[in-house]
Amino acid sequence: MKFKAVVFGCFLLLSACLPIPATPIASAVPSFTPLPPATPPPLPPIMATQTFISTESPTLLPVANTPTSASTSSPANPAFCSDPQVIAVIDAFKSSMLNEDGLLLSPLVDPLTGMDVRFFRAGNVLTYSQEQAKFLFVSTYQADWGAHPTSGENLTGAFHEVVVPELQKFLQKNYALYCNELHHGGATYQPNWAYDGNFYALYFPGSDEFGFLDWHTWVIGIDYVNGKPYIYTLTQFFWEP
Repeated sequence: MKFKAVVFGCFLLLSACLPIPATPIASAVPSFTPLPPATPPPLPPIMATQTFISTESPTLLPVANTPTSASTSSPANPAFCSDPQVIAVIDAFKSSMLNEDGLLLSPLVDPLTGMDVRFFRAGNVLTYSQEQAKFLFVSTYQADWGAHPTSGENLTGAFHEVVVPELQKFLQKNYALYCNELHHGGATYQPNWAYDGNFYALYFPGSDEFGFLDWHTWVIGIDYVNGKPYIYTLTQFFWEP
């Protein structure tokens, strides 16, 4: 009996030394609710069909060291040409480009048709909505601007990589404004305005240093929506070989 008692006592001692099975404890980590997905980037611009008609004419080559200027006029619109709201839109556009401010550019874009952009007169036309205009200075979307008139190779690149640098250089030159008159220097083609609406031509006549072959014209088409002017197109012209 003593032996059984000793064995039983040892069994009790060993049981006390064995680990007690752990009881599952509820996790202290709070449940995680994922954030809603970020706003998706704006869709690529709509690509439109180029409607410019060009006429090759070697007789239009500029004469060296002689500034040349010609113009193509739209129907006169005194109310448009004298509207201070229009000049305010052009000034705001200039500021948006120089400061790369999409929030300033966006409300200038035509809310109905968007803004056509033609980097080359015979290239592709890309149309941006007001929403897309907010992101033009940060978007990396590689747009196809069409064939370069000199190399014939297609130019691709984001708006802020292709269009903005050229506009920034131009807008710091001594250019003149012409209402509904497409002023341009000597060219190997006939610059034509592809729309029926009103516009302002921003014209730089070139410099004597380059025989005035560095003339440059940016045209801003402006139309009214509910009595307020908006930009519906942006087009550039320059000398082409």
